[in-house]
Amino acid sequence: MNKKELLFYNEYEEFYEMARKSNAFKLFCQDAFGEDFSQDGFSNVKQIDMILKYIPKKENIHILDIGCGNGKMLGYLQKKTGAYIHGFDYSEKAIETAQSMFTINAEFKEGIIGEINYSEEEFDAIISMDTMYFAKDMVVFISQVKKWLKKDGVLFVGYQEGDVMPKTKNEYTTVLANALEKNEMNYEVTDITKEIYDLLKKKRASAMMHQVEFELEGNKNWFDMLIGQTESASESFEQFQEKMARYIYVIKK
Repeated sequence: MNKKELLFYNEYEEFYEMARKSNAFKLFCQDAFGEDFSQDGFSNVKQIDMILKYIPKKENIHILDIGCGNGKMLGYLQKKTGAYIHGFDYSEKAIETAQSMFTINAEFKEGIIGEINYSEEEFDAIISMDTMYFAKDMVVFISQVKKWLKKDGVLFVGYQEGDVMPKTKNEYTTVLANALEKNEMNYEVTDITKEIYDLLKKKRASAMMHQVEFELEGNKNWFDMLIGQTESASESFEQFQEKMARYIYVIKK
């Protein structure tokens, strides 16, 4: 498959090149999300810390991040748990950065959802923060991920509706929930839409705080993107939740 034809491929190549060089963006991420994971979305450190209780406290733990970006989130989890970290992403620039930053007990590959493969029962935990949307067929991809999980492994998914994915009735009617049910996977789900609404406001305030730094770097276009992403912060929560929702799914075989 030609990667340049995939959803947002060119945009993410530009994004990860900017994230590698920009101190303003690093500061923005720290202020908005609590940690710099080079986030392009709504994964703050509180959500990432939720993963920790599902990672076994023993040796030789292996974690896979689906759509790992530049690996910073995996690096954070490795620091907290001592796990072996594995990640793949379709962005060449993101993987180049990950491979240069994390070299011990770490494996990063260029790969496309639905095409890349791993061994059966290889991982104790698999993470997908805002990346399931890139699956051409989510039912088929979930079936593949299920095979990668160890028998007692956990799949942890941050999933948003209202932008890439259509807004459905609730957390049990999403495209992801349907794919999990078809694959006979048990799950618990938490609605964090209100937290994301509050985070949206924080993102906007943090972007404004660093506007001058962005402009001095010649990155005003990225500042403008952040402001555009947070336009909904001016709406009431009631208006926001009519068109947007965010859920955390914790899934077992």
